[in-house]
Amino acid sequence: MRLLRLARHYPILTGGLIATLVVIVLSLAGLHEPARWIATIAVGIVIAITAWGMLKDIIRGHFGLDILALIAMVATLAVGEYIASLVIVLMLSGGEALEDYAQRRAARDLTALLDRSPQIAHVLDGEDARPRDIPVDEVVPGMELLVRPSEIVPVDGVLLSAEASFDESSLTGESVPVGRSAGDEVLSGAVNGSNAVRIRALRLSSDSQYQQIIALVHEAQQSKAPTVRLADRFAIPFTLVSLAIAGVAWAIAGDPLRFAQVLVLATPCPLLIAAPVAFLGGLSRTAKEGVIVKGGAVIEQLARVRSAAFDKTGTLTQGRPELVEVRAAEGMDADELLRLSASAEQYSSHVLAEGVRRAAAVRGLPLATATHAEEVATNGVSAVIEGRTVVVGKPAYVASLAPETVRTPLASGQLAAYVAVDGRFAGALVLADAVRPEAAEVVDGLRAHGVERIAMLTGDAEATASAIAAPLGVTEVHAELLPAQKVALAAEMTPRPMLMVGDGVNDAPVLAAADVGVAMGARGSTAAGEAADAVVLKDSLLPVLRAAEVGRHTLKVAYTAIWIGIVLSVGLMLIATTGVIPAVAGAFIQELVDLATILYALRALTGPKRRASAPARAPRAVARS
Repeated sequence: MRLLRLARHYPILTGGLIATLVVIVLSLAGLHEPARWIATIAVGIVIAITAWGMLKDIIRGHFGLDILALIAMVATLAVGEYIASLVIVLMLSGGEALEDYAQRRAARDLTALLDRSPQIAHVLDGEDARPRDIPVDEVVPGMELLVRPSEIVPVDGVLLSAEASFDESSLTGESVPVGRSAGDEVLSGAVNGSNAVRIRALRLSSDSQYQQIIALVHEAQQSKAPTVRLADRFAIPFTLVSLAIAGVAWAIAGDPLRFAQVLVLATPCPLLIAAPVAFLGGLSRTAKEGVIVKGGAVIEQLARVRSAAFDKTGTLTQGRPELVEVRAAEGMDADELLRLSASAEQYSSHVLAEGVRRAAAVRGLPLATATHAEEVATNGVSAVIEGRTVVVGKPAYVASLAPETVRTPLASGQLAAYVAVDGRFAGALVLADAVRPEAAEVVDGLRAHGVERIAMLTGDAEATASAIAAPLGVTEVHAELLPAQKVALAAEMTPRPMLMVGDGVNDAPVLAAADVGVAMGARGSTAAGEAADAVVLKDSLLPVLRAAEVGRHTLKVAYTAIWIGIVLSVGLMLIATTGVIPAVAGAFIQELVDLATILYALRALTGPKRRASAPARAPRAVARS
């Protein structure tokens, strides 16, 4: 059955093999005329198919390497070397089969995500209701879902169960299961632990994290890599050189057989196959490094990057503000201030709220439930905790409720959440956003690999931006930018190609405008991921550097494989001008050239060798914008 499937999948290769076996048997039996006719008909069909495809390409303005194979088949038939012509057919169709195998091998890491895509969600219609199954595409925000042990979370949601453990390795690359508590966000694609849990759907299936990654995988697989264009850069000169060598050989020998013997060794399989195999290997390798790259064109651009720009918050910094100090007003205990503040911040979606809640949990402070709570957009949160009105927010907002509020002094890169209790100023919580520990290594690594200009483009204040950039060695800082200003700066940035790395919705325009836009997808926005050319699945900057390294390695492997094929083919053609390589033998020798180039191209799967990196500089903690 497997042989039948292969035969249906590769009809030209199958037909070529059958025709070759029949022709060989007939020739050994002395039936040369029937053998010649069978070979002529079989090869003629392949010539017609190849010529039709070549004609369509020429009409579209695309000149490729098929003309050499076409001329070689016609020439070998014309001089009576019909077995050699059949070997050329086997070489071309066999090369396509090898390329298909290499493509499946290279794309295996990408398609692994597709195989795990959740299709069904278990909906709970009430506290005691039995779950009913619906297609995951029918889940809407607000639905309560049951996730059974070892099942994949179908959509992004909020955990309703007290606690749970999830394997997020397919999303972040982190192999250790992570714990989640009630109220925490759970991403689709995470694998539930040993206990059934309840979640409330936050987003539609199409907007959830895992489905967005799957969409990127589809886009990466279906995009047309520049591999054909890369090979075609050599098409015209290689064709002219091959025809010239064959023509001179014919003229000197005075025998058209010599023309066929040379052209058999000029078939372009190494150029047509080796480069695509290398680029597909590069796509697979970047996926292993935690980056989904949208096609081979991006791989080539990554290899050539000469300028780079980074957003600040969530990109060069961790995007997770941490509490660094509790400054309680006179008469207020610091732990009590933090406990009340964190209790109120349970009802806030502000980025600082998570840092406050996390600090209270670290100190083991029990949080209280509010009898009433409301969030005042952009200003803060107000909640009634244990009969006391607690307000946490911006200084102006808190001062409007507690006139004696005093602004607290802040170091560069720090910011504060102010607190009032029962209308009286209670103190301030000082937070800071730490620079990613790997950021300095990434900046240094890009410079070491030929990136001449590195800048920061951020909407944050100049002082805060400079405080982050300085310890990283980024001397060019553009701060207080609107999204349109980021796009304008990116468009003017030289030398090109230019790489931009960001994570937020406001970064989507500049990511789309850059030559290579890379989105921090682990905790970044969907809009940024859609606009980018590549998406980092891990909560780390290192994959950006790794992707650039893989791009350079892949392009080097592709070019080397092409040159191996060219040098071997031209060398063999020159030898064939002497007449020492018969046409049939030449066709088989060319198969070995194909094999050598393909095997070399598969080196792209292994990725570049890693150099020992210097110890990372210790970055300072800085504020979130």
